[in-house]
Amino acid sequence: MRPQEWLALSRRDVDHEAVTVRRTFSNGECREYGKTSRSRRRVPLRRHVLQALDALPPRVDTPLLFPALRGSHINLHNWRSREWSPAVIAAGFNRKDAKGKLHPDRRIYDLRHTYATFSLAAGVSLFTLSRRMGTSVEMIDRTYGHLAPDAEEYERSLLDRFDANATAEREDAL
Repeated sequence: MRPQEWLALSRRDVDHEAVTVRRTFSNGECREYGKTSRSRRRVPLRRHVLQALDALPPRVDTPLLFPALRGSHINLHNWRSREWSPAVIAAGFNRKDAKGKLHPDRRIYDLRHTYATFSLAAGVSLFTLSRRMGTSVEMIDRTYGHLAPDAEEYERSLLDRFDANATAEREDAL
């Protein structure tokens, strides 16, 4: 998900199968629409993600899934500098500038890229991935297509399996 999408999530957007992306939060404003017409979507949640969400302490003061301390929307700029950057540096993903100061070498948006990369490695199709990420097949192919090196072999195996099933069905019909 885009950062603007997960910032706007409320608990009602999550069920025990998926999260429904309906809103965005940016520049201090929550909007009931996304970046594109494809932005409204359901994203299936893996078992360990559901477990992590269930482990979040319940908050009665806010409907937000990921609220700021006082229950309002997280300020992404502040969160990036106060939480994200120190955590990334502590994890060892950093670089030094000319003065020797450490800077994070990973952006929040890189989590979206990691999801796409893992999905392709798991065999998720470009079409399905584009639906989950709220973007076009062309954008997924242009950005991540090179990460599917076994695509030809996978396609061949699907078509071979289809041919074998079709042949078996014809033989059964005779």
